[in-house]
Amino acid sequence: MINKLIRICLFYMLFSASIGAQSAAWNNAISMYGDLKYDADFEHFEYANPNAPKGGVFKQASIGSFDSLNPFIVKGNAAAGITRIYDTLLQQSTDEPFSLYALIASQVKVADDFSSVSFLINPKATFQDGEAITASDVKFSFDLLVNEGAPHFRSYYAGVENVTVDALLQVTFHFKEVGNRELPLIIGQLPILPEHFWKDIDFSKSGLIVPLGSGPYQLESFDAGKQVVFQRVKDYWGKDLAVNKGRHNFDHLIVDYYRDDAVAFEAFKSGAFDYRLETSSKRWSTGYVGEQFDKQQIILETIADKTPQGMQGFWFNLRRDKFKDPKVREAISLLFDFEWANKTLFYDAYTRIDSFYSGSELATQTNISPAEQAILLPYKEQLPTSVFEPIKTNKTFGNGNVRQQMREAVALLAEAGYQLKDSKMQNQQGEQLSFEFLLYSKDFERVIHPFRRNLQRIGIKADIRLVDVSQFINRLNSFEFDMLSLRKGQSISPGNEQASFWGCDTANDVGTSNWAGICSPVIDALTKQLIMATTREQLVNTTKALDRVLLSQHMVIPQWYLPAYRIAHWDKFSRPKIAPYYALGLDTWWLKASSDVTNSEGSQ
Repeated sequence: MINKLIRICLFYMLFSASIGAQSAAWNNAISMYGDLKYDADFEHFEYANPNAPKGGVFKQASIGSFDSLNPFIVKGNAAAGITRIYDTLLQQSTDEPFSLYALIASQVKVADDFSSVSFLINPKATFQDGEAITASDVKFSFDLLVNEGAPHFRSYYAGVENVTVDALLQVTFHFKEVGNRELPLIIGQLPILPEHFWKDIDFSKSGLIVPLGSGPYQLESFDAGKQVVFQRVKDYWGKDLAVNKGRHNFDHLIVDYYRDDAVAFEAFKSGAFDYRLETSSKRWSTGYVGEQFDKQQIILETIADKTPQGMQGFWFNLRRDKFKDPKVREAISLLFDFEWANKTLFYDAYTRIDSFYSGSELATQTNISPAEQAILLPYKEQLPTSVFEPIKTNKTFGNGNVRQQMREAVALLAEAGYQLKDSKMQNQQGEQLSFEFLLYSKDFERVIHPFRRNLQRIGIKADIRLVDVSQFINRLNSFEFDMLSLRKGQSISPGNEQASFWGCDTANDVGTSNWAGICSPVIDALTKQLIMATTREQLVNTTKALDRVLLSQHMVIPQWYLPAYRIAHWDKFSRPKIAPYYALGLDTWWLKASSDVTNSEGSQ
């Protein structure tokens, strides 16, 4: 190891001596379109308090179980928070749309035509066993994730032609095409894995092998399926970097597992853990009562969520023959009465989702814009006419009366070859249209039961199958479902990940992010245009055009969203006055009991 460190130091000295001639090319940060909030000499992110004291415990809950410590493969259900043991080449700022700053890589250089990106590794960067991180580890990590990791890595990194180790601390990713502005940033988010640790281990079957990382936390202990404990690395190599100052303040992060969310809620109220993100409007409205709330021992807060809300809904499995016809999917969608559910079940807390990029400037509007029309016209013959027409919103009176929707659904099903006979919606072979909702939370049954009743009124049979989280994930990954409820989040700057969400190449990959299994040449073409956008305006317009086409496919029944975080926490913590714009920022909180240390940025 001494020889390795000497070689690293010599390389860095030589590089530093020659960097002056090419200083305009090498930078400590990159962004999607060149705009950076922080200059090269910034000391810490604005939303982090560099004087935040270290110490204490932060305890959360997770629902379900875990049987893996490897978050990068399809097999198993990985322990919550396990990715925090890994550092990436660059660190994302959460108060900018898409900007990355030096972490493992101290310098980054992007080719003028975006045909490649090079990284210079920080000579101080080490894994948690003291081994230095080198360019070889970076190449190894990329190859390992692409060849043995979950399928989405192959599609996410599909634009990379090859990776070259240029020197001990320098690595270059060469791209298949020029002009992909996002790909350098995607590579900057690559988690770095230690070659010396994994080279003799079967990565695809690693299970509960305790992994080695390079990040601010390491795995201290675990009880499979019940608890995972992370310990702050006291001699963490990157603790003094600008991107880390004021972050990672707790000595221990603990996640306890509960089989049922209702049980977890009661445990939270009794003080079994510290923090809870509430997703149930009913519980938020009626459940947070008692002495601990009256005395403000538990703090309730609603914090604006400024990230795109994406699409939450009931996803069809288009691999099933019964769902091949979009008219069938649209007919079923008409019978989900959101207005009634919002009024009766959700205390009017939610807004109906009407876009795959809801809650952002990326969402298309009712009427098609001239810019969207220009993008879509070359594909007019391949698209339904509805793409160019005002988007129709299915809206009921909220009183449980869906007769109009029933009539429209029956008409659509007739066009698809179905008829209502003997109180059953039957195809030409006399088979009843039936399907199954796959759930992992019993709480969601209250949403589905009224939906089922509406379906039954026109002869469609719908059942519910309730499984645990591990089974749910396994069934999702292997396409063993008819319909399930999930949320697909989106970033403020969509790009290469869209190919894995909607691409034909990923539709039948085990563990794919293309849950519905949609495959459309037009969607593939629009996704490529989005990825290759050269301006923010072009990106926004292309995303809106893609949104219109995705909506026309009726692959998902949109549900609802709330552009806010509903959080509850015991009164133990402080946090910076300035919050990150695009995140909740839990990694900047600290234990209030230690706040006698000078805090120049205050708390609330």
